[in-house]
Amino acid sequence: MELVLLAIAVGIGVGIVVGALGAGGGILAVPVLVFLLGMDPHDATASSLVIVLITALASLPHHARKRNVQWRAGLVFAGVSVVGAVLGSRLSALVPADVLLTLFGVMLAAVAVVMLRRGVGARRDEALEVAAHGTTEAADPPPVEVHDDPVLDQPGPDMVETADGLHHHHGEAELPLAPSAAPSPRLGRVIAAASLTGLLTGFFGVGGGFIVVPMLVIALGLAMRSASGTSLLVMIIATITSLLARVGTEVYVDWTTTLIFAAGSALGGVIGGPLSTKARPSTLTLLFAALLAGVAVVTLVETLLL
Repeated sequence: MELVLLAIAVGIGVGIVVGALGAGGGILAVPVLVFLLGMDPHDATASSLVIVLITALASLPHHARKRNVQWRAGLVFAGVSVVGAVLGSRLSALVPADVLLTLFGVMLAAVAVVMLRRGVGARRDEALEVAAHGTTEAADPPPVEVHDDPVLDQPGPDMVETADGLHHHHGEAELPLAPSAAPSPRLGRVIAAASLTGLLTGFFGVGGGFIVVPMLVIALGLAMRSASGTSLLVMIIATITSLLARVGTEVYVDWTTTLIFAAGSALGGVIGGPLSTKARPSTLTLLFAALLAGVAVVTLVETLLL
C-alpha cells in the first residue's frame, strides 16, 4: 500500500513538472522509478516505455483533430526508427545496470547543456526584441502553449524557438505548410535521424520527444506544431517496437506500479499545464535545463559514488 501511494505521489509530481516546464517525462521517469520506487534499472526503462506509450496514445487524437499530425511523414520516420529501437532494446538488456544508469546520466547532462544554450539564446532574443520595440511589453509575451495534453515526452517551450519564425508568433495559429513549402529532406539525414531516435528510445526507455521533435524539424522540414503532433505517432511506434523487442529477455514490468505512476503523471500534467501559461519561454527552458542538470548529478552520484 505504501508503494502504491508513493507511486501516485511521485507520478503526480513528475506530471506537474512535465506540465509546467514541458520537460520530458521519460527522462524523469527512469531515475525516479529507480531511486524512489526501487526498480531495477532495466525494468525501469521498460516501465518508462509503457508510461510514454499510454500517454502518447491518449494524446494523439487531440493533435490529430488539430491537424498537427503528418501521418505519412510520421509513419516513414517511425518505420525507419524501428531498426534502431530493436537494436537499442537488445543492447540495453545486455548492458550492466550501473553502466546503463551512468550512460543515462551522461545523456541527461548533455541534454541539459543543449537546453541551457537554447534558454540563453532565447533570453537574448527576447532582450533584443524589447530593445527593438523600445518598451518592456515584449518581455511579457502572450501565453505560450507548452502542450495540450499531459504527454510524458512532449516537447517543451525550449523547442519553440527551433522552428523558423515561431519565436515571433507565440500563441498564434500556425498555418500548415504547403507541400511545396517544406524543404526536400535528404534520405541519408532522415535515416540517420530516425535510427538515432529509435536507438535512444529502445536503449534508455525514453519516448524521445526531446530528440524526435528537433529531428522532425531538421530532417523532414516540418513546422514546429506539426513536428510536435507527429512526434506522438513516432513515439507510439518506437515504444511498441522497443517493448516487443524486450520479449524473451529477463526484463520485468511491474504493471501495477507502472500504471499507477502513469495515471498520477497524467493528473499532474493537467495540474501543471496552467502554471506555464504566463511564463516566458526562455524562463521555462532554463528551468528545464536546471532540472535535467540536477537529475543528472543525482543519477551519476548515486551510481558512481554510492
